[in-house]
Amino acid sequence: MAVGMLATPAAAASGSTQAGKVASAAAKPRPAVSAGTPKASPAKYAGECPVNVTFSSKIKVKAVKGKTTVAYRWLRGDGSKSKVKSFTFRGKGVKSFTVKEKATFKGNVKGWQAVQVLAPRGVKSSKGYFSVSCGSGEDKHEVITPRVGAQVWVDEGNCKAVLVGRIHASGVRWVRYQWVVNGRVVDRDAVRVDGSRRVFHVIKPRDDFRGWASLEIVGPVEASSNRAYFKIRCEDTSPKVWASVDSPAAYEGTCPATRTFSGTISASGRTTVKYRWIRDGVAGDWKYAHFSGHGPERQVVIDSWTTSVSGESKRAIDIAGGPTTGTVVAKVVCKVDSTPTPTPAPPTPTPTVTSGV
Repeated sequence: MAVGMLATPAAAASGSTQAGKVASAAAKPRPAVSAGTPKASPAKYAGECPVNVTFSSKIKVKAVKGKTTVAYRWLRGDGSKSKVKSFTFRGKGVKSFTVKEKATFKGNVKGWQAVQVLAPRGVKSSKGYFSVSCGSGEDKHEVITPRVGAQVWVDEGNCKAVLVGRIHASGVRWVRYQWVVNGRVVDRDAVRVDGSRRVFHVIKPRDDFRGWASLEIVGPVEASSNRAYFKIRCEDTSPKVWASVDSPAAYEGTCPATRTFSGTISASGRTTVKYRWIRDGVAGDWKYAHFSGHGPERQVVIDSWTTSVSGESKRAIDIAGGPTTGTVVAKVVCKVDSTPTPTPAPPTPTPTVTSGV
């Protein structure tokens, strides 16, 4: 058990400065801290994997004040470290706390773990050793050969490739593997293989992509598959939509007058287009145009303008999530009819006929 003791002033201290430091240290003593050697449960495992191993260590603190915060982390034999953890307690005297960490192992491993206390005083425990042996322990030199069959195919519409590999093993065991694409490891995992098992990896690039892929076995032995070459093409297969607007010819004559704007909406595939008319800069209600997808299609839509005075009106079509057409203008000039209205002739009097008796 490693113990961090209270600091003592140097024996050869002299002068008022050194005496001040000694007095300050005596005025603010720090707690004594110790960390016990971690124990693994189980410490030596042999059997089916993955397996969970729990590490525990006892931290003792001789508190000298009412509130003490302890910060610590786990150190591992592979060079990694856990996140810093902490807990706080109150009271004076010797306090004992048990800290734990659980790890999952999918393959054979031998290693150690230790606890490093960072506060209120730095101290590190001794190393606690453990081992994990996956499988029955027999056939340690058996060769597991991965094989990538009709390994890669390309779905150009979806801009992706699915890598397919098959792992073969004698007996039942856990196998750790990794996918390598163009020399770079892109995925790691472990699977339980009973004779044969397929594994997959999906590649979804943003642009056209080509290269090779292989499947590598990293445990319990090392092996590698053949290389499978692929080429991915990314094509935009979403329906294309566009629109245009035509204005009616200029009008000059009596009013009120009605002018009709004509619009054309086109689509390259099966879709429903949401559109609206923009009338003199003001957006109207949304409308819908449906397309079956049987080749390029187009639909004609109309919008009318009625006026009693001279002027002009503008129109455009706005596609939801798409483009807005250019603006067209219709013009109307109202003229007053100057032809005089004819005055009707007065009625001709009917002559009175008098007959003799």
